[in-house]
Amino acid sequence: MIYLDHHATTPCDGRVLEAMLPFFTQQFGNAASRQHAFGWAANDAVERARKQVAVLMGAGSKDVIFTSGATEANNLAIKGAAKARRAERDHLVTVATEHQAVLDPMTRLEHEGWHVTVLPVDRLGLLDLAALEQAITPRTALVSVMAANNEIGVLQPIKDAAALAHAKGAWFHTDAVQAVGKVPFDVEALDVDFASLTAHKIYGPKGVGALYVRRNKRGVKLAAEIDGGGHERGLRSGTLNVPGIVGFGQAAEIARAELSPEARRTVALRDRLLNALLAMTDGMTVNGALDARLPGNLNVSFEGIDGEALLVGLDDIAVSSGAACTAAEPSHVLVALGLSTDRALASLRFGIGRATTAAEIDAAAAKVADVVNRLRTLSPA
Repeated sequence: MIYLDHHATTPCDGRVLEAMLPFFTQQFGNAASRQHAFGWAANDAVERARKQVAVLMGAGSKDVIFTSGATEANNLAIKGAAKARRAERDHLVTVATEHQAVLDPMTRLEHEGWHVTVLPVDRLGLLDLAALEQAITPRTALVSVMAANNEIGVLQPIKDAAALAHAKGAWFHTDAVQAVGKVPFDVEALDVDFASLTAHKIYGPKGVGALYVRRNKRGVKLAAEIDGGGHERGLRSGTLNVPGIVGFGQAAEIARAELSPEARRTVALRDRLLNALLAMTDGMTVNGALDARLPGNLNVSFEGIDGEALLVGLDDIAVSSGAACTAAEPSHVLVALGLSTDRALASLRFGIGRATTAAEIDAAAAKVADVVNRLRTLSPA
């Protein structure tokens, strides 16, 4: 199998696994145990990892709250910010192409009485800043805009969007899961109040994520979603996943060190794949803006092709037609770009990763072209 689904998850880097292993057996202490050396060692490891994660996104280590993943981080940011401001504000703003881990918490809050505005995007997947500015009111508690889309790879203008939110007293959250570690991302330069991220998108372990929470500015605060011990500045109680956090820290350090050369390498492979597909197939279009995009992302759709047959035919290439969480339906992201249901289902998301080779790109392009052309022969209509 050729693995080209790195937006769904990434393999754990061997260097990350090596850093984690001692914390399963030898250094197995609870980071909250403050009475003995086992707990001290675990706590020291957690704090070192907290600094590593913080440095990756330009934050202070005390601004990083560890969670079970990005879904929990998004829920904590959105629900926690809304509930912290309920007495003064009752309106939330987000975008139609967000991950379900943002859209679903918004829907939950809407059912509980908050007013939610979901903004459209243009055909390239980009947010209209003028529409955002108009949508934000003095009642807006939080604006949430994804930094990099998990399906089409489009990069949103986060700094400008955050400035518009702050101009009217709203706080700003970004789901930065796909951006952090792949493109430059600095919470101070962007002036965001909350940013969600996760380890398994940057070659770390699954089951551990983080939420950046700004301190000492704009009165930013959160209402906790999980109570029971006051861990993580009282914002996320529960025994810390020490091995996972250590792995997250190591993955963050590697991603920061290798970001620039890896971005250049993956964008070259992405362009190689695109050019090969254009040369070998007809009726293919790229979904989303190419000039504001993650380096390793390519999302394309094919005219007149049955989507299910396309995926079945790609039996030795791991790709997807949408987010890993909603693969059975047409992508809501592609529908938001204006694609028909059939065209959205006949789409492929390629996620190029750290171990992807040029030979694998060439083989994948040839296989996709063969399947597409064969399906057209079988059903020319």
